[in-house]
Amino acid sequence: LHTMGAFLKKTGTEHWWLERHLKDPFVKATKRQHYRCRSAFKLLEIDDKLHILRPGLAVLDCGAAPGAWSQVAVERVNALGTDPALPTGFVLGVDLLRISPLEGAVFLSEADVADPGTLRTIQSLLPAEKVDVILSDMAPNATGIKELDHQKLINLCLGLLELSKSILKPKGTILCKFWDGHESRLLQNRLKEQFQDVRTIKPQASRKDSAEAYYLARLYKGK
Repeated sequence: LHTMGAFLKKTGTEHWWLERHLKDPFVKATKRQHYRCRSAFKLLEIDDKLHILRPGLAVLDCGAAPGAWSQVAVERVNALGTDPALPTGFVLGVDLLRISPLEGAVFLSEADVADPGTLRTIQSLLPAEKVDVILSDMAPNATGIKELDHQKLINLCLGLLELSKSILKPKGTILCKFWDGHESRLLQNRLKEQFQDVRTIKPQASRKDSAEAYYLARLYKGK
């Protein structure tokens, strides 16, 4: 009986998830516009409002798999040189997972962005060793324990902030995902120490019942 109850509970949850997924307008738009996953629309919405990606910029996409944010970045920074009248940008994606090739982007698959060796490889691949924008839609493997998962993601973001000291140009930008919790203010304060403008964003493509939000930090004070 316990096994059957667990089975029904699981299949019920799976059915609810699948039904929500199929009805999701962003999922439908993902297929229609040929993005690799629905998260592309989070970045599109943020960039449409706040213009963090422009032709000619160099972008580092952390936690890039499956590559949807890199797709958006390639389009917005003119990485393919599609418009010859505009400057040509550069997009580099890094992830612990394998990322399928994408025209206009360079990918470092199965690489840990926190590893010093990865940092050296990133710098060797960049046109000027530094980037204008760091994007992060990274998330740790979920444990199901809300506070623990929150803490792990905050630590990833703090690691990116440390990385920015080596790789982000002055007046550069970081956009990083976080899950709301008791350490969110710590991350926000750290960002405010190093950036002139820090704001919290909850895109419409982020599901309302999700603790997910983004910090956008602009005008990096570093050298």
